[in-house]
Amino acid sequence: MILPFFIIIPLLTAFIITLIAGERDNWAVILSILAVVSLLILSVYCFVSLNGRTLVYEMGRWQAPIGIILAVDALSAFMLMIVSIIALTAIMFSVQYIRNLSPSWKYYALFMLLTGGMNGVIATGDLFNLFVFVEITLFAAYGLVAYGNRAEEFEASFKYAIMGSISSTLVLVGIGIIYSATSTLTMALIAERLPQNPTVMYWSGGLFVAAFGLKAAIMPFHAWLPDAHSSAPAPISAMLSGVLIKALGVYVLIRLFFNVFGEMPVFSEVFLVLGTVSMVIGVFLALGQWDVKRLLAYHSISQIGYIIIGVGLGTTLGLLGAVFHLLNHAIFKALLFLNAGSLEMALGTRDLRQMGKVSKALPVTSFTSMVASLSISGIPPFNGFFSKLIIFIAAIQVGRPVVAFLAGLGSLLTLASFMKVQRYGFHGEKTVTADQAKVGWGMRAAMIVLAILCLATSALVIPGVREVTLDPVVEVIMNKTGYITRVLGR
Repeated sequence: MILPFFIIIPLLTAFIITLIAGERDNWAVILSILAVVSLLILSVYCFVSLNGRTLVYEMGRWQAPIGIILAVDALSAFMLMIVSIIALTAIMFSVQYIRNLSPSWKYYALFMLLTGGMNGVIATGDLFNLFVFVEITLFAAYGLVAYGNRAEEFEASFKYAIMGSISSTLVLVGIGIIYSATSTLTMALIAERLPQNPTVMYWSGGLFVAAFGLKAAIMPFHAWLPDAHSSAPAPISAMLSGVLIKALGVYVLIRLFFNVFGEMPVFSEVFLVLGTVSMVIGVFLALGQWDVKRLLAYHSISQIGYIIIGVGLGTTLGLLGAVFHLLNHAIFKALLFLNAGSLEMALGTRDLRQMGKVSKALPVTSFTSMVASLSISGIPPFNGFFSKLIIFIAAIQVGRPVVAFLAGLGSLLTLASFMKVQRYGFHGEKTVTADQAKVGWGMRAAMIVLAILCLATSALVIPGVREVTLDPVVEVIMNKTGYITRVLGR
């Protein structure tokens, strides 16, 4: 069974790196790339070979509820692919970027812990082990945010750690309430046994919304994100925004509130409100930023709002838009953070007002940044247009024209924000000197791959393609009974 390897490979790689890496980081780079490529191959194989099944692995051959299980269905495999794709491009970008910043094997060991923790969150079928893997991921993230050893990075990491600790405490309390009501930690058994008791459902649900909403950086639980994203090294910012807030936040919320609790109208309304607030306020805050990474951080909050709106709508079309935008945001936001890292490395600044005519000096960065800007702004034929359009239509279908209008307004303001980025960051009047040598071929290759995906993933809306890619994911989310049956084999 291949499921344990999603966790074993990255964790073992991190351990081996600490054993054999010397002063140079060559072995750490090689091992990390091999590990992430292996994970990508495994995740693609899993997704392609599922055919509506759920793969279940029982640790030590102990069946639930006694034993711990791993369970991978279409939703899990989809998320594992996203994590692997972004991790591979981030590692490609990291090689020269980290060597210019502060070369060390410790970066790659922490990176593999980060990846292994996210894979564990996605693959586990046990609520407490989900908490354990969340903590592994967060401890690695705290170290990576502070990797540059500057005061602002330590401050951002400390703030992230405090907020993460509060979130984790809420998760533990919620798990305690669930366990007291069901006497099990296996999520499929919880879904089967959970009594229709408003007290249990509302208390645990409310705690989980706050706890995992904080990890997803949904407003008003977003305070840690602007500092953490802007302070971390660029490839780590790409991982945090591209996959971490989704794996630890959005994915867990979807799994709990659809496959475990079942959709509840009160929480659907909460998701709609929080998603709309995040979408609108996030983009307004982004408009006033001149630090390019901080601007992108606020757009992470705004774009997560679109996904949460799709989740809150709860319809097949709304969830299709949410799942599709989750993929698209991972791609174009990771690309934008890599673009920001390239600019900072070549120019020595993140301030848009100190940038200017760099499009000729950094043609790959300039071109791929334009692609990502059009994608996040929802301009056809790029992927962001189609996922946002699906969410607009879904909102109108269920009689939520105000939500659809605000989503359209948010998209227009996003376009205005990235017109500012292009105007001042790449096509300004100021002549600046760019150190092209610092943007190596690995950094350029990572940006080109993600730019291609910004266009290529638009094809997922084609009916024949959608039926074998996005539709199985939505079907898993919508079918609580099917989740229980497939995991427990009943």
